[in-house]
Amino acid sequence: MRSNIKAFFDPATWTVSYVVYDEPNGHCAIIDPVLDYDPKSGRTKTASADKLMAFINEQRLTVSWILETHAHADHLTAAHYLKEKLGGKTAIGGHIPEVQKVFKKLFNLETGFATDGSQFDHLFADGELLSVGKLSAKAIAAPGHTPADMAYQFDDAIFVGDTLFMPDVGTARADFPGGDARQLYRSIRKILDFPAETRLFMCHDYPPKDRPAQWQSTVAEERLHNIHVHDGVTEDEFLVMRTARDATLEAPVLLLPSIQLNVRAGRMPPPEDNGIVYFKIPVNVIGR
Repeated sequence: MRSNIKAFFDPATWTVSYVVYDEPNGHCAIIDPVLDYDPKSGRTKTASADKLMAFINEQRLTVSWILETHAHADHLTAAHYLKEKLGGKTAIGGHIPEVQKVFKKLFNLETGFATDGSQFDHLFADGELLSVGKLSAKAIAAPGHTPADMAYQFDDAIFVGDTLFMPDVGTARADFPGGDARQLYRSIRKILDFPAETRLFMCHDYPPKDRPAQWQSTVAEERLHNIHVHDGVTEDEFLVMRTARDATLEAPVLLLPSIQLNVRAGRMPPPEDNGIVYFKIPVNVIGR
């Protein structure tokens, strides 16, 4: 059975979330859902997640999985909110403990914060299969942007997370803790070894001014036209380009709150003794 795919674009964070389902009245997976966050006030809202939920309810779908491609640094996940409303199991790549250990130390998280990935219901190994109703999917390890990045393949569609962008935008940065440009190149080439007609679905688009946001490409299009990693670009050439480009990039606007929530599978940090939940801001640590 070929999967049905519904995309939801969030213009505030340039993020694309997906509902992948077998058929109406069937089962679905949610990929990379967004929790709305106002950095000026510290307030969260659920408008973006509620759009996904409305579609799922309209199609009368049962949620099997809530899949994260990685612990995002540019938006907060709505995984926990949607799990409470709709059910389903949260999941991420099996190397998430490496990410959690780094950020537990950076943010000086509470002693009881576990760094074994247990905040998620399941941690995927490379090549592991999962079922979504009548659909079968595969988790594909794609480290480089972070150590725990996963892509998810449903028949001829692969959800690539932040590994690749549209051809005229290029590839993800690799300068976050645990990032590795050589690993990223190898992960991309692994994805681009799939058949030319394989559909690739992006987690973000940062479009040039002359086109609207887009999020679907193909292996053939990326191999021909991706400005960073088209056929003929060597690993060493990519390393030089990616390292130089990353040195010019600012930290994402929502980096600090995003990571603190996303390593918890979307649960808020525990409230302090006054009953208020806080995100921490390390001073003179992040960036250059």
